[in-house]
Amino acid sequence: MRLIQNMTTIAECPAPENSVPHRAIKIAVVGGSGVGKTALVVRFLTRRFIGDYERNAGNLYSREVQVDGEQVTIQVQDTPGAEMTDNGVSLPDHVSCSIQWADAVVLVYSVTDRRSFDLIEQLHQLVARVGGANMPPVILLANKADLLHLRRVDSQQGPLMAGTLGCTFYEVSASEDYSQVHGAFHRLCCQLAKQPPAASNSSNNSASAATEKRRSPLIPRPKSPNMQDLKRRFKQALSAKVRTVTSV
Repeated sequence: MRLIQNMTTIAECPAPENSVPHRAIKIAVVGGSGVGKTALVVRFLTRRFIGDYERNAGNLYSREVQVDGEQVTIQVQDTPGAEMTDNGVSLPDHVSCSIQWADAVVLVYSVTDRRSFDLIEQLHQLVARVGGANMPPVILLANKADLLHLRRVDSQQGPLMAGTLGCTFYEVSASEDYSQVHGAFHRLCCQLAKQPPAASNSSNNSASAATEKRRSPLIPRPKSPNMQDLKRRFKQALSAKVRTVTSV
């Protein structure tokens, strides 16, 4: 039996020469450390679940898909984890840049980590502050719903928080259920695709100015994922499982 299969590459595909560029939908995923942000992104784009990732990598993932019959490029910016300190929330500077860049923001917490839930309100305030009058749509995602014995956030608290913040709520398990994860991201993409181009991918002067601002050297360009590293970690995880079975 083959234990290792080729991983689906999550990378930007160069457009054919003279082709019309596809519309881009840009999503930033923000939350505390260890809540499963990268696992959620990879699960959505490849259907695969890998439990071991380098934390705080801050990779940009991209894939061309069809949304409501339209070919679009979905770009998902995974951001380094935020931390709660005595002085409030601590997070890298370029998280704010990722929020400014994005058409929508996914706030993530883990139902097994109360501190990650307590971060959400402050992270939402950051999104509102960075977005200003053009605050992007926000959804709230509770991950690790399968770990019932480790739950530290009551199932009713997520919907209550989402209602207070005025955003849509989903409770999912990146490890157990692809359809839940895909449904949450897909509905967000459909919502963005229905917006006129001026709202998310405008070619007018103000949008061009914003684009140039995002390209400014003062704003770090998101990193693309190292697929060889992802493959290596995938193989290591499988090898560890095989060694455990062999030792038993």
